[in-house]
Amino acid sequence: MSTLRAGKPEMAVEVATALTPHDLADLCEATNAAIIEGGGFGWVSSQDRAALARHFRGVLLVPDRTLFIARLDGTVVGSAQLVRPPRNNEAQAFAAQLTHAYIAPYARGFGLARMLVDRVEEQAAATGLRVLNLDVRETQESAIALFEALGYTRWGTHPAYARVEGRTVAGHFYHKLLEPGRGRSTDSLIGAR
Repeated sequence: MSTLRAGKPEMAVEVATALTPHDLADLCEATNAAIIEGGGFGWVSSQDRAALARHFRGVLLVPDRTLFIARLDGTVVGSAQLVRPPRNNEAQAFAAQLTHAYIAPYARGFGLARMLVDRVEEQAAATGLRVLNLDVRETQESAIALFEALGYTRWGTHPAYARVEGRTVAGHFYHKLLEPGRGRSTDSLIGAR
């Protein structure tokens, strides 16, 4: 699938509160392309469109999730989710999870992944969140390079994180401090003195 027109591509990232049938179809195609290529989602084999459509419709219904979609020349080519802790988790109300972030292979190389993560971070900080956490399979080298270039700190590795094609792979865990807490250093958010 080619989404490019002559000249500089038009890129955008937006919060999705609803999906048109066309956008949902594009999102399902982009998701399957990312799954087949080996990165960016929890599935390791392609899914039928109906299952993916149900998944994304469900995401839009969950109050503590925000779905971000990335567009290249108007076509949805990727997404990410911001997952806030439930309201009864006051102790971790300052932190959220960045999950299911990916750009379809046919839309990579334009800086859209960076734009997607930046937009999630901006939204998180604007809503009072101070920490973003994420995890990624060790096999997703491009994603690891991106997150590390964007200032995410690896704090741990789980040696039996996932099973992919009959093989156990490790997973890396990251965090990023979004901005200093009011009146105290950023380090105080993670217990450093």
